[in-house]
Amino acid sequence: MTMTRYMSVPFPDVLAFFQSGPVQVALVLSGAAAIICGTLGLFTVLRGQAFAGHALADVSSSGGAGGLLLGVSPLLGFLLSGAAGVGVLELLQSRRVAARDEAAGIMLSAGLGVTALLLHFCLTGHGANGAAQAVMFGEMFSAPPGTALWACGLAGLCLLTLVVIARPLLLASLDREMALVSGVPVRLLEVVFLLLMALGVTLAAMTVGAILATSLLIAPAAAALRLARGALMAALLAVALGLAACWGGVGLAYASYGWTPGRTWPASFFIVALLLLFYTLAALGRRT
Repeated sequence: MTMTRYMSVPFPDVLAFFQSGPVQVALVLSGAAAIICGTLGLFTVLRGQAFAGHALADVSSSGGAGGLLLGVSPLLGFLLSGAAGVGVLELLQSRRVAARDEAAGIMLSAGLGVTALLLHFCLTGHGANGAAQAVMFGEMFSAPPGTALWACGLAGLCLLTLVVIARPLLLASLDREMALVSGVPVRLLEVVFLLLMALGVTLAAMTVGAILATSLLIAPAAAALRLARGALMAALLAVALGLAACWGGVGLAYASYGWTPGRTWPASFFIVALLLLFYTLAALGRRT
């Protein structure tokens, strides 16, 4: 089932938009990703781990490509490779910021190399011409409904875990030494947070693709931190901005049918463009 089947009705027909099966899946999948990435992104920005998030997203792409090659759920592949990436990152990195960036950069390159190999096998062995597009830039409208349901469940589990560890994690993010003195298990929190980040970028990769997943993790939180006062308000605003970008991107992708003859524009482009717009407006608003 493709989205094109539902494109005979112009975008202003809101009923036709929400009755479209692929649109429903895209809205649920992108909504789950926006909610969890908005909350995780707040801590990611505060902890200065944006590059680590980018590395995990690129490593997870190898699992998505492997899932397509083996004929299993790409979501499962994304999750397994993301978790493996956390293990490698923990093994390689140290407390020094420069060393952490080095480890993330090496892992990022290795992940993309494996992805290139697996996508080559997909193309030459199975003729999966759309594999690279789906893994690297997302293909929400072709995702099966079961993927969206699994994404909601995983996002809920991730959000619940984050709520439980939010207070000590916030302290450790703002003042690691104070957290250690207060008896906070900082090292354990760091590992748990990296696992949650891997889950977040996995859902983002399913939405906008592995290459663009970091934008959904970082941009809403970075914009919210410039505008909101307090961690809770920043998290809520980050979620709202993420949802606006994702759902707005889905709507614009749906409306784009006919802008160019017989083609639609990718939702990932619109989502990232809206995220850039939100961040730019937040940055300009902070200066005034």
